[in-house]
Amino acid sequence: MAEITAQMVKELREMTGLGMMECKKALTETSGDMKAAEDLLRIKSGAKASKAAGRTAAEGMVAAHIVRDGKSGALVEVNCETDFVARNEDFISFAHSLAELLTTESIADNEALANARLSNGESVEEFRKALVMKLGENISIRRFARHQVAGSQDRLASYLHGAKIGVMVDYTGGDQALGKDLAMHIAASKPVCVSSEQVSPELLERERQIYTAQAAESGKPADIVARMVDGRIAKYLAEITLLGQPFVKNPDQTVKQLLAEKSAQVNGFTLYIVGEGIEKKSGDFAAEVMAQVGQAKQEKAS
Repeated sequence: MAEITAQMVKELREMTGLGMMECKKALTETSGDMKAAEDLLRIKSGAKASKAAGRTAAEGMVAAHIVRDGKSGALVEVNCETDFVARNEDFISFAHSLAELLTTESIADNEALANARLSNGESVEEFRKALVMKLGENISIRRFARHQVAGSQDRLASYLHGAKIGVMVDYTGGDQALGKDLAMHIAASKPVCVSSEQVSPELLERERQIYTAQAAESGKPADIVARMVDGRIAKYLAEITLLGQPFVKNPDQTVKQLLAEKSAQVNGFTLYIVGEGIEKKSGDFAAEVMAQVGQAKQEKAS
């Protein structure tokens, strides 16, 4: 049987919001399989989807830039090791220069970005290495998204919540105020995609299986269980899709209703949260010392 460590229990607690003993038991029953343990806890307790996606597990910032005509823009996440460096003026300037560069050049991936030239003539990679030497921390360009609107009525809007959350939204119709409101809503409510048609079948099937198992435990007839599951799926889609969410500035109105009122539509968006999905290396100093002492005793005994 796989060893269930305190770190595994801690991680599962953060993902589900459930108690330590429940998490340890679930990990034991699933032989340490984190995803299977999460699903098991959700079936038994009715817990919502993983909270892990919202955790910040690395430092850095998100920078955004939109050209004056509003037809092209870019969002970029740059990571570092500490919040101290994330507030450094040179680090901030580097991130902003990357966002500006990405709006003017068609760059496909991180390798192409590393070879691109900044306004001072240096390549991005040369400048990054010099910044690493100067600040004494590893600095990496994690991801970027470039938006180019397609039609004459399309436009871009962006919103930065501090430097930790960044949004860029491509929309048609309405005005600049609507674009700003949409970007702020996305930063606050964190939808996965624009509409239910864009939700991946795999994600939807996983949720359906969990809801079915939860409903089956109620002991109700199969037809009622099916209706319960359909209702849960509809609620889930409303929670994770932009169009289905209540508008943050007027919860009595969905974003879909807001857009209809403004004769507008959302073509797509990018949402970056600094460090999302990255786990910081966390060590237990006391445990490491005890392990070293134990190893030294074994070596001495042998």
